[in-house]
Amino acid sequence: MTGGTGLAQVAQHAEDLDRASAFYERLLGSQPLARFDPPGLLFFSLGGGTRLLLEIAASPALLYLAVDDVTTRVEELRADGVVIESEPHVIFSHTDDTLGPAGSDEWMAFIRDSEGNLVGLVSHALRAEA
Repeated sequence: MTGGTGLAQVAQHAEDLDRASAFYERLLGSQPLARFDPPGLLFFSLGGGTRLLLEIAASPALLYLAVDDVTTRVEELRADGVVIESEPHVIFSHTDDTLGPAGSDEWMAFIRDSEGNLVGLVSHALRAEA
């Protein structure tokens, strides 16, 4: 096998495709790639060739979505009435490039999507020196 392994698609449970479509259009800032109804499949691009599949038969998954700035994005979503489960906070300071850019802080927050699924939002910012 050559080329290694990468993530092609992640599935997320959705009871109502119209409601889920509206939520993820706003969250991702893009229109769906495709919808097949029946059987009830809705696809979005997550970039880099990775797709998000929303489907009633899918098990709930915990998605961690990269955003430019967690704090700003949470405030935008809060203004839209999205439930914020965990406010933006630093979860890790990167001293090397193993898990993120060296010299950056990794910020995270958690929200609930329109279907009740927990979704993590992640961004990196240069670490503020004390």
